[in-house]
Amino acid sequence: MIYHITSVQDWQLQTNALEFIPSDYHKEGFVHCCTSEQLDGVIERYFKGVSGLVLLQLDEMKLTAELKYEPSTNDEKFPHLYGPINREAIVKITSL
Repeated sequence: MIYHITSVQDWQLQTNALEFIPSDYHKEGFVHCCTSEQLDGVIERYFKGVSGLVLLQLDEMKLTAELKYEPSTNDEKFPHLYGPINREAIVKITSL
């Protein structure tokens, strides 16, 4: 499993869509994700004190877009999804 954090607002705007496209996707060119081991660090670095977030738990085997593990912060490899998140891959949605 991998995870993606997004705002409740972005999530609600696309509730009925077949795919979820994060608001920064077109600027970044991919969807930022993380593993369960990286999750606490990502929340601490990028979302500390931010409210109104949801955590999407994704089944890597059900993703239809290309997933690559690429070096990022401190050369740690993070999962980057090169396309939208298809609904079938979303296993669980949790408020943060």
